[in-house]
Amino acid sequence: MVMVLKAEVRERSGKGAARATRRAGKIPAIVYGGNQPPLKIAIDAKELLRAMQQPRFFSTVLDLDLGDHIEHVLPREAQYHPVTDRPLHVDFVRAASGSRVTVAVPVRFINESECPGLKRGGVLNIVRREVELVCPADAIPTEIVADLKGFDIGDSVHIRHVSLPEGVRPRSTERDFTIASIVPPTVGEGPGEGQQSSA
Repeated sequence: MVMVLKAEVRERSGKGAARATRRAGKIPAIVYGGNQPPLKIAIDAKELLRAMQQPRFFSTVLDLDLGDHIEHVLPREAQYHPVTDRPLHVDFVRAASGSRVTVAVPVRFINESECPGLKRGGVLNIVRREVELVCPADAIPTEIVADLKGFDIGDSVHIRHVSLPEGVRPRSTERDFTIASIVPPTVGEGPGEGQQSSA
């Protein structure tokens, strides 16, 4: 089910107008892209906070209900208050059907029990917990799966080892980048203890 947020168009811009919007219990935001001019909007702060607490908010297409029309958008970036960590401003990019968007998609590792390297005491060194993918706006994968079956100490899991959905490609131009590797255990670490990460 597509998430819907009610929004209203903001006529004024600038820091003073943004502060006034926040005093009124709303968060200023902007919608851009789609070969259309940027659209300044405001969203109820409580409603936006609830939405932002949902998993994968920044990689999920949602609908902005502007009263006279609906904008299909992808949350792109948020600015937060340095003390309260509450959102001060949110950017959305238009995500009309047929358009393509770039999103960071989490990597899930499976079959650790069938990974010879981990069985022999190796450690999974995760290089990328997320991979930026270029996807159709209406077909963003929730995750990509890296199968560790058969990998030994010294082996690396590359993007070529991951099956991507049709129409989806990595944003990186690096041909076959590394997602993770199986490294020898560190001194004093027994089999299966912990995970390293270079990211």
